[in-house]
Amino acid sequence: MHTSTTSTAALEPWSIEQLQQATQGYWLNDKKPAGQIKRILTDSRDAEAGDAFLALKGERFDAHDFIAQVAAQGCDIAIVSRPVDADICQLVVEDTRLALGQLGAYRRQQNPQLKVIALTGSSGKTTTKEMLGSILSRLAPTLVTRGNLNNDLGVPVMLLELRPEHQYAVMELGASHQGEIDYTSKMVQPHVAGIINIGTAHLGEFGGRDGICRAKSEIYAHISETSIIPAADDFAETIRAAVKTEKNLSFGAGGEVYASNVVLDAQSSTFTLNTAQGSKTVQLPFAGEHNVENATAAAAFALAIGINLDDIVAGLEQAVGAKGRLNFIPHKDYLFIDDTYNANPGSMRAAAEVLAQQQGIRVMVTGDIGELGSSAAIEHYKLGRDLVSVKGINFVVAVGEFAPAAQEGARSTQYGKKMQAFLNQEQALPFLIRLIETHQPQPMSFLFKGSRFTHMETLMAALMEKL
Repeated sequence: MHTSTTSTAALEPWSIEQLQQATQGYWLNDKKPAGQIKRILTDSRDAEAGDAFLALKGERFDAHDFIAQVAAQGCDIAIVSRPVDADICQLVVEDTRLALGQLGAYRRQQNPQLKVIALTGSSGKTTTKEMLGSILSRLAPTLVTRGNLNNDLGVPVMLLELRPEHQYAVMELGASHQGEIDYTSKMVQPHVAGIINIGTAHLGEFGGRDGICRAKSEIYAHISETSIIPAADDFAETIRAAVKTEKNLSFGAGGEVYASNVVLDAQSSTFTLNTAQGSKTVQLPFAGEHNVENATAAAAFALAIGINLDDIVAGLEQAVGAKGRLNFIPHKDYLFIDDTYNANPGSMRAAAEVLAQQQGIRVMVTGDIGELGSSAAIEHYKLGRDLVSVKGINFVVAVGEFAPAAQEGARSTQYGKKMQAFLNQEQALPFLIRLIETHQPQPMSFLFKGSRFTHMETLMAALMEKL
């Protein structure tokens, strides 16, 4: 079984000619290193002999300040956008951020054996990516985007890890501004790519769902074989209009790859996967209807690069969720569901449906959702209203700056008493402890979820410690 995690296998070395060719840079004072470069990296702490350190410049940091330090660590080369006074060979490029993209694109072009899938969407990207990783890595060595390395810096960093034995790559592409997916998908050169859904993540940056759809649809500009389309999405027609390939494949209700006979259990689901190759029953080790949808998306991508149905089913049945994505943790007499990796309004509602399937008293603990811009208060209001209305949820504990907005939404329904709002985790913890004391010895299920910056896993760990 091939794993898709970081490999200890050596990366393909770079020659100094390749570095220069890829970046169109020049060697300062014509001072070039001897020998090959074993890897290119952007973290100064890891730089050592044989490495090339690429100095990125951000809004609040400038890695050019660390070049003397990496030279002292024995690093041979710095890739810079301005010469620095340090004893190290310097490849001077116009813009190090763009040079990183050029190096990633160069590495991708050097691996013509590779079959590449790229996917984007507002929610479910990571789970769909993990499902695809499970399907493909059973068959051959597969490079899968790690963590959230899905932006204009993360995508080339992943491509730099390509090795000749890789047969497949599954690249997750994120968008925080218009033009970003156009840039990364051109770099990745996917055979098969598409959008999973258009939700409400990053509403602030794009000024509405139309803007999100435009940004995500940039993925369709650089596909060489088949475009994947979410048939049941509100924006399906707009998405179809962006498709440029002759071949396309749709998934979801009304699509060519779809689920029927769906049975949702507390921690898993069963469904029939219907495709042009036939239909098969899938026992999916993920809870929630949204994960059945993610599985049909993964199946569509895999079918489009020529994977057969039996291999798809086997891969889906062996898939493991990413950390912080609906992980079920039994602890003492309680069930904790860790869904703290990230959140947007759609995934928050999907998580509530999963919690509603669990045992005993069901408590949803939510943190703020970020990147909603001027619609943040109204989105949290609607969320509060909807979460308390989910049948089977007994309590919703909202934590953060927008918790009062969520509580206002809850109070607009007949279920207002289900919601408690706290401005921070320190205030919420005593309430959660009292809730457990009040309901002993009944079984209880807790689900924790919020945007990454809210660190809801901290509150979950604090509560588990008190039990």
